[in-house]
Order: sequence, then C-alpha cells, then structure tokens
Amino acid sequence: MATTQQQKFVELLKEMFQFDQADLDFGIYRIMNQKRDEINKFLHEDLVPQVKQAFEKYKNTDVEKIKHQIEELETKLSEMGVAKESSEKYLILKEKLNQGVDLAALENEVFSHLTTFFRRYYDKGDFISLRRYKKDVYAIPYEGEEVKLHWANADQYYVKTSEYFRDYTFKLPSGKTVHFKLVEASAEQNNNKAQEERFFILNEDEPIKEQDGELFIYFEYRPTEAKLKQNQLNEKAKEHIFSLSGYNDWLKELQSLAPTEKNKKRTLFEKHLTDYTARNTFDYFIHKDLGGFLRRELDFYIKNEVMHLDDLDTENEKHFEQYLSKIKVIKNIGHKIIAFLEQIENFQKKLWLKKKFIIESNYCITLDKISEEFYPEIINNRAQINEWKKLFSIDEITSDLTSLSEEFLRSNPYLVVDTKYFDETFKDNILKRIENLDQAINGVLIHSDNFHALNLLQKKHEEQIKCCYIDPPYNTNASKIIYKNGYEHSSWLSLMHDRVRLVKNLLNKSGIIQVAIDDYEFRRLNMLMDYIFGQNNFISNIAILTNPKGRDQEYIAQAHDYTIIYSKDKKFAETNHFVLSDEEMSKKYSIGEGEESYRELPLKRTGSGKWREDRPYMFFPFIYNLTNEELKVIPKNEYEKLYNKEQNAFDDKFLKLLKEKYENTNHIFILPKDENGNYLRWRWGYDSCVEGVKNGSLYVKRTRKGTYNIYEKNAGKKFVTPKSLWFGEKYDASSKGTNLLGDILPNNHFDYPKSIYTVMDSINMGANKDSLIIDFFAGSGTAGHAVINLNREDGGSRKYILVEMGEYFNTVTKPRIQKVIYSKDWKDGKPLSREGSSHMFKYIKLESYEDTLNNIKLKRTGEQQAVLDELSDEVKEEYLLNYMLDNEAEGSASLLNIDAFRDPFNYQMMITNGTESKLTKVDLIETFNYLIGLHVKTVDMIKGIKVINGTLRTGEKVLVLWRNLDEVSNEQLENFFNKQGYNSRDTEYDRIYINGDNHIENLKLDEDKWKVILIEEEFKRLMFDISDI
Repeated sequence: MATTQQQKFVELLKEMFQFDQADLDFGIYRIMNQKRDEINKFLHEDLVPQVKQAFEKYKNTDVEKIKHQIEELETKLSEMGVAKESSEKYLILKEKLNQGVDLAALENEVFSHLTTFFRRYYDKGDFISLRRYKKDVYAIPYEGEEVKLHWANADQYYVKTSEYFRDYTFKLPSGKTVHFKLVEASAEQNNNKAQEERFFILNEDEPIKEQDGELFIYFEYRPTEAKLKQNQLNEKAKEHIFSLSGYNDWLKELQSLAPTEKNKKRTLFEKHLTDYTARNTFDYFIHKDLGGFLRRELDFYIKNEVMHLDDLDTENEKHFEQYLSKIKVIKNIGHKIIAFLEQIENFQKKLWLKKKFIIESNYCITLDKISEEFYPEIINNRAQINEWKKLFSIDEITSDLTSLSEEFLRSNPYLVVDTKYFDETFKDNILKRIENLDQAINGVLIHSDNFHALNLLQKKHEEQIKCCYIDPPYNTNASKIIYKNGYEHSSWLSLMHDRVRLVKNLLNKSGIIQVAIDDYEFRRLNMLMDYIFGQNNFISNIAILTNPKGRDQEYIAQAHDYTIIYSKDKKFAETNHFVLSDEEMSKKYSIGEGEESYRELPLKRTGSGKWREDRPYMFFPFIYNLTNEELKVIPKNEYEKLYNKEQNAFDDKFLKLLKEKYENTNHIFILPKDENGNYLRWRWGYDSCVEGVKNGSLYVKRTRKGTYNIYEKNAGKKFVTPKSLWFGEKYDASSKGTNLLGDILPNNHFDYPKSIYTVMDSINMGANKDSLIIDFFAGSGTAGHAVINLNREDGGSRKYILVEMGEYFNTVTKPRIQKVIYSKDWKDGKPLSREGSSHMFKYIKLESYEDTLNNIKLKRTGEQQAVLDELSDEVKEEYLLNYMLDNEAEGSASLLNIDAFRDPFNYQMMITNGTESKLTKVDLIETFNYLIGLHVKTVDMIKGIKVINGTLRTGEKVLVLWRNLDEVSNEQLENFFNKQGYNSRDTEYDRIYINGDNHIENLKLDEDKWKVILIEEEFKRLMFDISDI
C-alpha cells in the first residue's frame, strides 16, 4: 500500500508530466496523451518500485519485521513464564533491532526528498531557474563582470499565451470532444496598447455550436462594460450555457461533478473554464537547458540538504552503508525523472526554435507595375473590386463598379492589386514578368510571432539592415504583457532579450537600433541593451514630448516617452542630420529668405567660461570708423601686446592708451563687456574675427542704449544635428498618431500608435535613403507608413520589414499600408487626393508554435516495436527517457514529412485560423528561399517545373528547381535541364538545388561541398539549424 509520501510523489509526477490534464486534447497535452498509458506504466510499475528494489538487500534487517518477531517471542516467553532477558534468541533479536533498518522510513525519506526537490522548481507548467545557495538564498552565474545583469527567467524562452492556448480542447468521459474557441474581438491580447483590462467573455452572438459531432463554445477577449472580475464572468458563462436548450446530452456531461476540497459542487465545465481563463492569464516559458540546470541543482540539494556530516555514523558500518544507499537512490531516481523532463522540454524547445513554415505568401502591387495584358482578369475579379471600394472608395470615382474599363485602371495607377484574390497561375504570370523580383519589392509584412519571424530572416538578411525601430509593450497598465505572479519584469526582459539578440545579427556594421519606452521599464531596458550591445555602443537617449497634456498620474503627470539608441559597432555607426522645413527655417533664421536667411547672434561670450581670464587670447577690441563706417580688428602687433603670457597678466595700461588713440581719430572702441562693465571674451579667436570682418559674417550694430556691439550673421543651415530632446506639435501621439490613424482607418480599435513624425524623424536619423528598416513590433504599421512618406518626400528607395502577430494584422497593419500607398492624405477613411506611390510589398504568414504542436503525431512503426521488444529493460528505459519523442515524431507535418515532398506544391498542415483549424497548403518554395537566404531575381513555372534564379548574401549564384515527382520524371528533368542550357560543370551557377533524387551530373567543390544539392536534405538541415540561438 502506498504511503502518504509516495502518494505525494506520484501526484507530483502526474502534474509534471501533465497527466493531471489527461482530458485535454491540444498542444503538448495532446502529444503527451498519445503516450500516456506507456509513460504511466513506466512511472507506476517501473520507476516507483525501483525505490523499494534499491533497499531490497536490507529486507532481512527491516526493523518492522524484527519488531514483529520480538513481539511474538515475548508472548511465548511470557506464557512459559521465562524472563525474556534470559533468552539468547531474544537478545540476538534486540541486537538485530539496534542494527536494523527502518525500510518504510527510508523509502518515505527518499520520496519526501524527491518531492521537495522537484516541487521547489516546478510552478504551473514551468521550471523556474532559482539556483539555490542556501535556504532562501540564491546564486547567480557571475564571471567577473563589473556590472552583472540577471533576471529570474534569463535562461528561458518566452512563449506567448495566444500561441499556446487560443484553441482549448478537452475530452468528455464519453470520449466526445469540446472546444473553447477565441473569436476575434477588439484586439489581440499580447501585443496591444489597450488601456482597459481585458477578460474572457462568452460570445453573445453565437455562444455555442455543434458541428461534425463536436461542441464549440465561443469566447471573446475584450474589456467588459460591467465592472466584473474573471471569476464572475465565468459564473455568468456557466449559467448561460447550462440554460440553453437543444444540447441536453452535452450539458449532462458538462454538468457532471469535478469537485475540489473547497468546492465540492464544481462541475466539469467550471473546471475547464477556470483552467482556460487562468492559462490565458499567464505566459509560459521553455527552458534553454533544463537537464543541465536540474542535475546541477540536484547535486547541490543532496550535498546541502541530504548529506548532513554531523549525522554520519561511520562507526556503524551498516548505518553508513544505508546512508550512502539513500543518497544513491535519490540521485538515481532523480536523474531518471530529470532525463524524462529534459526530453519533454528539449522536444518543446526544438519545436519552438525550428524555422517556421510559410503558410501564405502574397503580393500587393500598384497597377502601374502590372502589364495591361492582365487588366481584363483584374476587372472581372469581384473580390478585388469590392476591396478597392472598401479601402479606396472607388465608388466615388465611378458609380458603376460592375463594368470597370481598362481605361479606368490606366487612370488610377496607384490602385493596389492583392494577389490573394487570384489563383496561383495569375500570381506566377505576374511575378515572372518582374525582373529582379526581390529588388523590386519595396517592403515585406510578416504575420507571425516576432521571435519566429526574426529567426527565419537570419540567413537572408544577416548584416543587411541599417535601422531597427521598435515600439514594444511598455509593460505598464496600458500595455501589460501577460506574466507569472512575481515575474512581471523578468518575463518582459525575457521577451525582449531573445528578440533583440536576434535582430542584432541582422544589423549591418553601421546599423543602429532605436527602442521606444517609458519610465516603467526604462532602467531595465537600458541595462539589457548594455548587456546585448555593450555599454560602449550606447549612442543616446532621446526624450520626446508625446503627450503634452500629461497622463493622469498620482504624483507627476508624465508627458514624455524615450527612445534609447544603440549601435552595433560605434566605430562604424552613422546617424543623419535633420533637414529643416521652410517654416522651421523661417522661425530659426528670421532675417532674409531661403538660402539667404540668417539669424543675428552676439559675438561676446555669455554663460560658462565667459570671462576674459578663461580664454585670454579671445579678448581684444574691434574698432569702428564713424567717418567711413568701416569695421576692423586692431592690428596684429597691437593685439599681441594685450596679454603677457609669461606673467599671466593683461596690460590694461596699454589697452587704455589704445582706446584713447582710436577714439581721438573718430573710432568707436568696442570690447566685450557685461552690463556692469566687467570684461568678457569673444566667442571667436583673433584670426577668425579678422576673416569674419572681411567676408561680412561679422558686423557692428548700435543698441537702443546707444552703445555698439559686434554680431555674427549666422547663416541659415538646412541640416541640423538631432538633439536629445524632441518637442512640438508634430510629436503629439494623439493628434499625429491616434487621430491620423483614425482618418485612415476609422473605428480601428488600435490604441496609442506613435506619431507618424516621431517615427519619420527616427528613421530619417537612423537610415539612409537606400536603407533597409525593420520594426518587429509593427502594431498599426506606423514604421512602414513613415518609410513610404520619407520616400515620397525625398525620392529615396528605403525598404521596410514589418512583423506583427496580432489579429489586427489583417484589419489594421496591412490595410494601412495599402491605403497610404494609394493616397498621401486621408479623412474619415476616404482619400482626400489620389496622389499615391508606385509600390509593391510582399506579405507572408508563418505557422505558429501552436500549429507546430498540433501537427505532431507520435508514431511507432511495427519495425521499431519489434526492435524494442528484443531489448533489455534497461535499454527500453533509456529509450523511453531520452529518445522516444524525437524518434516517434519523425515525419510529422510540422517536422518535415519528406514523403510529402513528392508533390511540393501541395504540402499541407492543419492550421488554426481564427476560430477554425483546417488543412492548409504550405509554401515550401518561399520557405526554402528564406532558409537558404536567397535573394530572388526571377521565378517562373516551365513545363511543370518551378524555376528560381537568385543570389545568396555571399554573392553565390543559385538555381532552384522544384517538381512534382509523380508528374516530372528524372528523364524529363534531365531533358529540361539540357534544353534550358543548364550545365553543372560551367560557372553560370555556383549552387543548384533540386528536389527528389535525380541523375543530374554533380561536381564536388571541396571536401564536403557539392554543386548539385538535394532540397529535402538541405531543407531539413536548415530548418533545424538552431545551435546558435
């Protein structure tokens, strides 16, 4: 019978291996449930009994058994009237008892230690890396740095809740399936700047639906009008669901009891609803080295909390042996549990880090870039016409949208064609006519978690980006990230750290990164940026007056944000000057106009260092001839006598003689003085003043008091160095951010976009006219809008990459870019002009981590099972603990099913999109282009073969050939290859990639490098090339 300590240990194992959630049917739960019976059998029938087996050799010395023998003997001796002390057998048993082992206590102690150890680090699905030093004191890794930055989650990857629990699925006792689905509400929870707190609320329009034998219950994530907490909203949801008719069989099971100690009447529905809303209230982490961490901690635990030197009984050999056995058992069982936990965590880490598939790739192209031969097909596409009406109000140009003419298209060259409304043939035909495709693309929008997007961009854009501008969540109440209790700031640091580290690889050597932030995380962000880029690469911290009215706060109404700027390498860093507008020029330089404008600046020094003693050689008189109105500086020979360097003294007697001399000849003697007559100095030196008088940049002017002063004609400069304080109406986030976005997209539900001018000035300062800019917290797309505006203003060719994971990618980010391409100015959602830009951007969507998990299928082949059956118990255990997940997940769609490469144009995965999951085509071709870092020049489909030409970042020329192996044989491929004039032996291409085994002649380039490469092998290698992250 299991003891209390053993039961606690088993319950902890269930929790850690997630078998307490056996009815859940999604994500890692679904994966683990596929092996639930096998793992349960191992834990209960193999692992736990190993503790008993380890102490088997002490069975004959078990104190409980000996006590029982003594009691029986005492009874017999008493009946016989014999004193027990006179019995030799009794004395032997008493000696055995003294030397015996309390096996039950020993086993309990082992279970207790193992439970205590693992419970110490495990917290609601995560292992928190608290390195113990002693009780309630923790150690951090320190390598002698002057200043050390460390946070609780530093060795964990931040995983976002919306990726992990958007689709919550569980099984009822009958085996039927129930889904909790999140439907689109006003904003996506993770990456928003929403001011109000959001909750999970039962969808009013369609709370429940039965479909294909499964039950769907729908929720929204939004603010609540009533001031209700989540538990109150859950109660309302329960009442509403249980009151519905037509779902009796479902409700009967959902109303079955799942009691807790505190709530004996809790229903199964309440249990899962509480789990769902609670799990969507925290973000989760994946440990970067769970096995190494736990093994180190277990050693520390044993040395400090199991091995007590004062208790060692070295004189009693058996007790000492038992003591060492206990330690060995704790370590042995602990290491086995750690191995299995490590396997699960590393499996999730592998899925998190692998390069994600592109599941959608399309293009938005202005009509002026599309050949007129495609106009008839465009005119007849109702979906495209309807989008033009919605986005660009073309019904205000012509009322008849049913029969648009080709002339109408010619007259509106900046209408944006979206290839998602057309078939693949149309898209292929459009793209094949574009020379140097990637060069022609002005921007890329990526719908994805920013970690996965940055990970996929590594090969293609390494050291290619000049400027990164991001406006991440500030972690204030207005943009709080979801976090575990007690880990608010460390969760935020983990979120930022891995993403900023990835983008650092993408910056070129002169590149800079600009991060918008406010006071709440400012200090931690500064330390993090020092940690990643190095303190020596700090450039500046700019304070920007973004909210002139100030926020409603208790002590001081904060009115500004910051932009922290770092360079990748300060030796090569470049920032640009600002160009002043005509209005700014006239304000700053009020005299004259345009290039002739200037401002009047007194030549005498004011402020610090103003006294003549501070700079003795910058003290001398100007003389102004009243007769001919000529200004001069005294001659050099007189100037040199004014100050005696050896005596460190001014010759004021000589100065007085000079004054009398010039005033007697109708000259004004002009010296730098303050209003009390104290001598000051000039801002310029002697030689510069002589030259300034000659060229007219210095002049004399009579003041209202009748005295004469020298002034500098400070010529107007169009270019100024940016200052660390930005203020003015154009930086107001309300009028130039929120209101501006509202004019483009009314009712967009997006809170607090940056002022367009804040971002324009930031990009203008950090990027050149031909630079590539990235924003991986793109939000409403302000950075892309800013790039388009800047290119309009100065004819630049800047390009942008925007990354956004939120649901508003399709409702705000992408439509905003489409709209600002079409027109430069908007009001109430309608264009004020049709003045647009010739433009083309690509947009892609990546599989999510949730999609990756949901496409894993564990499969053990008959051949594998036969091999396992022949192995010893020890080897079977090693396989279960260390290798099972990797081996049996091989071939899953999200881990690259090589068999499905036979038809690479129809590779499919189950993808969750909004409220449904369905089989979706994966774009293997586009994914592979990013994996190898290909800059595409041309793409074409010729006789069933997709032909792609391009170059790698290294300059290597590449040919990629894709085919359906069932439609294009090796013989047909070889004939095509020869007819196209391709030759693996010539120098036209440095690399040739082909899918499927083939007979194309290969050429060995060096020891481990061939010219013709099998796509499947390279695809897999690069998709899982995660060693450096």
